[in-house]
Amino acid sequence: MAEIGYTLMCEQTPARQLVDDAATAERTGFDYAVISDHYFPWLEEQGHAPYAWSVLGAAANATERLPLMTYVTCPLMRYHPAVVAQKAATMGVLSQGRFTLGLGSGENLNEHVIGEGWPPVNTRHRMLREAVQIIKKLFSGEYVTYQGEFYDVDSAKLYDLPERRIPIGVAASGGQSADLAAEFGDLLIVNEPMPEVVEQFNALGGSGKPVYGQLAISYDTDAEAAKERAHELWRWSAAGWKVMAELPGPVNFDAYADYVRPEDVAGSVPCGDDVDAVVEAVRKYTDAGFTHVALVQIGHDQQQPFFGWAEKELLPALRRL
Repeated sequence: MAEIGYTLMCEQTPARQLVDDAATAERTGFDYAVISDHYFPWLEEQGHAPYAWSVLGAAANATERLPLMTYVTCPLMRYHPAVVAQKAATMGVLSQGRFTLGLGSGENLNEHVIGEGWPPVNTRHRMLREAVQIIKKLFSGEYVTYQGEFYDVDSAKLYDLPERRIPIGVAASGGQSADLAAEFGDLLIVNEPMPEVVEQFNALGGSGKPVYGQLAISYDTDAEAAKERAHELWRWSAAGWKVMAELPGPVNFDAYADYVRPEDVAGSVPCGDDVDAVVEAVRKYTDAGFTHVALVQIGHDQQQPFFGWAEKELLPALRRL
């Protein structure tokens, strides 16, 4: 049985509500929570993008047992990997060992803000490889000096580390990133049910390690209202990762999404209150070898009704999967 998580979606939710939602997710019975780390929303209609690490600190204080995880942080440009290591170590302490650091190669949408341009994907993978190595070295608690192709670290040391070493997850969508995840990651992150990526990860040494995925749903007792909301707030996702990683701003995603129809979004996002539809969507992940699936409820104003439905109907059904 897969563990079922809840996604704290920074791009659509005010900061204080994210903290409240983490506490509610714990009470509702979710197994863990993940948080997106964005500087921008995907679309202007989503309307939010608070600093994920501040929210995480507050969420750690507002919860007692709920594991927390970044899904995902990009340690390439906006954050130097040595700073990411310090932030993660502090979260490990604040959460008393409940934090997992999810890392990925990022999107132009969030990284362009520092004005350094956006590297090609092969370069980003080499940058991520260096960044993960630096972070792992710093998690040892020893002094670290590093000179690489992209990053330098001069005699850095983390003084506040949790008793439990922080697990590192690496996001993958293809061969290069699956290779990196198998070599350096304690777990694999794949946003969609892609069995070929999971199989490659396992073949390269990742067998037996957890595999995390994410599923967007649009809960509403009115299925048509759920479908309309999914189109309004989630139409950007139809682009696919090769496009999503490259576009620089919400206006660009909006321009692309002019061609996305409501039925296009509803084809991949369960809309309404059909428990069986969500169970079958999650089953695609478990059949592909995923051990963890985090649910995203589209629309921050529908979170409380969603939590009530999840507690009474959805989570019990998913436990039987």
